[in-house]
Amino acid sequence: MIAIIDYGMGNLRSVSKALEYLGASCKLCSKGKDLARATKVILPGVGAFGDAMKELRSRGFIEPIHELVARKTKLMGVCLGLQLFFEKSEENPGVKGLGVFQGAVRKFRSTGVKVPHMGWNDLKVLKKHPLLEGIPNGEYFYFVHSFCGKPAARSLTLASCRYGREDFSAVIGNDHVFATQFHPEKSQEAGLRILKNFIRW
Repeated sequence: MIAIIDYGMGNLRSVSKALEYLGASCKLCSKGKDLARATKVILPGVGAFGDAMKELRSRGFIEPIHELVARKTKLMGVCLGLQLFFEKSEENPGVKGLGVFQGAVRKFRSTGVKVPHMGWNDLKVLKKHPLLEGIPNGEYFYFVHSFCGKPAARSLTLASCRYGREDFSAVIGNDHVFATQFHPEKSQEAGLRILKNFIRW
């Protein structure tokens, strides 16, 4: 069963509908204890870093998420979910993130571009990963964000994207945690391919 973390700020329905369309069994989980039986977990998100961490904490998700990471349960973050995996964010200084990945979330530095970065943009695939199987270099995905994660370890960046004069980490991951800054559930066939890969992972 794929658990979708419901902390009141995610694009839950579109994610769950996409998974159901692909034939997966999924469940919305509004309390940390609900994750105990999950075989895979998705952390979606839309909104502010600080508000999201407050909601995750109040609903008892922090420790269960850390336990999932320790057990190497397959975990996927989407948009704000990717950012929450980091230690901190410029959006809300002083607020601790989940710390799954070392590094920080920062605002776009490029001048002359609109923020938020909203719309379709292409990926530069840098490394092979099971969730990027079948995704060619230059494939387009749908983004909506004003901040981007910067991993301390460059090896965590699986695919990058250019916005203005700036390259940012559009996909990060390792052998059990994977996250996209774009919305796969809103990215048509290419996005569904990534979700299908997650189901099979």
